[in-house]
Amino acid sequence: MKRLLNCTASDFDEMNGDQLRQAIAASEGRVMLSEVICATTPLYPGLTNAEYAAAFGADMILLNVFDVDQPTIEGLTVENPKNVITELKKLVGRPVGINLEPVDPDADNTETLVNLPKGRTAITSSLEKAKELGVDFVCFTGNPQTGVTNTAILKSVKQAKTIFQDEIMIIAGKMHGAGVRNEAGSTIVSQDFVSEFARAGSDVVLLPAVGSIPGTTPAKTEQLIQAVHEQGALALTAIGTSQEGARAETIQQMALQNKMAGADIHHIGDAGEHGIAVVENIMDYSIAIRGKRHTYIRMAASINR
Repeated sequence: MKRLLNCTASDFDEMNGDQLRQAIAASEGRVMLSEVICATTPLYPGLTNAEYAAAFGADMILLNVFDVDQPTIEGLTVENPKNVITELKKLVGRPVGINLEPVDPDADNTETLVNLPKGRTAITSSLEKAKELGVDFVCFTGNPQTGVTNTAILKSVKQAKTIFQDEIMIIAGKMHGAGVRNEAGSTIVSQDFVSEFARAGSDVVLLPAVGSIPGTTPAKTEQLIQAVHEQGALALTAIGTSQEGARAETIQQMALQNKMAGADIHHIGDAGEHGIAVVENIMDYSIAIRGKRHTYIRMAASINR
């Protein structure tokens, strides 16, 4: 098994979820994941946001606001909607995943919530359709005002593991409060919950990036990541607080702090501009965690390799 740093499009095409996880682990904290909104007008017309993210150094693409019941991606036209993920993977030559949101009807909410379509929620039918669409990984997390809780995420992980087995990699966790009382800021997650996510079958546990929400100090994040690693899972630190649109110096500082805390995957969010991070920030974050060598190789490698 190659480390992800050395993988090209043909390697990704042959991987299942378990092999993707191994390739990430072998890369020692040098994997860049970019989240993009696929239901909005892209950064510039004619391409998808996923293509821009890939061009600026992302190793993995996470589609936000993707509806498995109406599978469409702005900037990509396909004859059969069921082939939209497959076609995007051909265009970017990267692993592609989607967000599904474990909405908790019993959540103690702090604000008025949005009503999500079923195709964006982590119900059984959505999990099965995600598998049929050919995604490489699924992320259980919550957008703002959705009422996603840690308890609901844990339930979804257990359900997904039964359906996905080792074919699709599972990422799970909260990067911000998602409108839930007592699950925001310094109380967003505990060591008990991150350990439970891993034991339940999550390949990767998602945590707020250092400096992204109040209370996410390097020391606390390091403790949470150690708890994840002790259970044999990987850790992802996520910027889901619009800081993907901050200055380069801010991004570089967060990148190094997350790497020092032990992150295996570095996530950058979609709220920089037009449903994607400020694209230069994807590159700057990547250079901070692995230098120009690996960043430029990822940017330049042909999808035909």
